[in-house]
Amino acid sequence: MIPVAIMGGSGYTGVELMRLIAGHPQLQLTAVSSSQYEGQAVEAVFGALEGGLNLSFTPHDPAALAGSARLAFLAVPHKAAMAAAPAILAAGAKVVDLSADFRLRDRAVYEKWYAPHSAPELLAEAVYGLPEFYREQIKAARLVANPGCYVTSVLVALVPLLRAGLISPQGLIADSASGVSGAGRGAKLNLLHGEVHENFRPYSVDGHRHTPEMEQELSLAAGQEVRLTFTPHLLPMDRGILSTIYAQAVGGSDEQAVRDCWQRAYGAEPFVRVLAKGRLPETKQVRGSNRVQLAVARDPRSGVLKIFSALDNLTKGASGQAVQNANLMLGLPETAGLTELALTP
Repeated sequence: MIPVAIMGGSGYTGVELMRLIAGHPQLQLTAVSSSQYEGQAVEAVFGALEGGLNLSFTPHDPAALAGSARLAFLAVPHKAAMAAAPAILAAGAKVVDLSADFRLRDRAVYEKWYAPHSAPELLAEAVYGLPEFYREQIKAARLVANPGCYVTSVLVALVPLLRAGLISPQGLIADSASGVSGAGRGAKLNLLHGEVHENFRPYSVDGHRHTPEMEQELSLAAGQEVRLTFTPHLLPMDRGILSTIYAQAVGGSDEQAVRDCWQRAYGAEPFVRVLAKGRLPETKQVRGSNRVQLAVARDPRSGVLKIFSALDNLTKGASGQAVQNANLMLGLPETAGLTELALTP
């Protein structure tokens, strides 16, 4: 068993990491930290994990976590992750960072959207953690930046199409809706049951922090600068993301051309499913799994391609993808601990 640790076990991504690692055939969780629950037993705080983890929460001590593990997951907010990563790497452990701290290659762009960066020397080293596009680099990495949940839903759908020249890099629009767990586990007025239940609303309409991350990877795929119009929405459910993306077809590209392109890109991928004509993605069909569903429909009047993707924001959108990256970094089968099918209903 390979020892791993988690820095930040009190949030939804931390809990999901613990759940996945508890069922992993080759990973053993040796330490998990939390300032909120320091000293308390994990199963006393999260009853769903009872019987799966015999651990208590420790203080946030990067060096101590690194000393107990070959790889550490950073499930802490931005700024906290970049403060911890250098010490963990210096101690010889690898890092999968679930925050945004190492996703953006350009320091100035990061600081425009987030905060001053305290470990800019690591930005060039960090590998972007989408295995479908960066698998070989991830295998050799000691620091992987786990992508955002909205970002994964958009990039998996669009990157192969931009690389193949099937859609225009201009005029891309993405409307994405997420369950409330995507906003974190902290107490917030706008996330109270009475505010969310039977309600559906957009937010961050003047600019969401995931936008530059999407544009960075879309521009690389297109070979030119891409600007994306992105609007996130809050869905009255626990988990899941459904993205609807609008793109102009190039050279007469139709639905079948898009599906064929996806099949070439993802035919051998374990976690991407291209749906047949007539089927559309649903969040319940990926709930609790590490899968992404893709589908496409062409508007018969405008000719615009409507591209759909669905994933679970806590698995393929966060913790599941983090375990997928860890598997690659540690030389394990990529699918280890991630083969569970979706939960129904």
